[in-house]
Amino acid sequence: MADVTNEPMYELLKKLNHRFDKVDHSIAELRNEIQSIRGTMIAIQQDVSNIYSVLGRHETRLDRIENRLELCELAEAQARFEPHP
Repeated sequence: MADVTNEPMYELLKKLNHRFDKVDHSIAELRNEIQSIRGTMIAIQQDVSNIYSVLGRHETRLDRIENRLELCELAEAQARFEPHP
């Protein structure tokens, strides 16, 4: 029977350990990239929220302007039918 030594087993374990180190490093890189993507998504959500806020303010201002214009238009239309001295 051939002599069985621990040397092949030791080499295999060293290779596995090296591969696990690579996997750990890759996972750490992926975590960093995901955190970066998450930060970017949060920034985009905040930007979109700010845009909606500004659009809401513009819509309110336009509504007020439209109301004023309608009042002016109604007054002008009414003035046409009133007798002038």
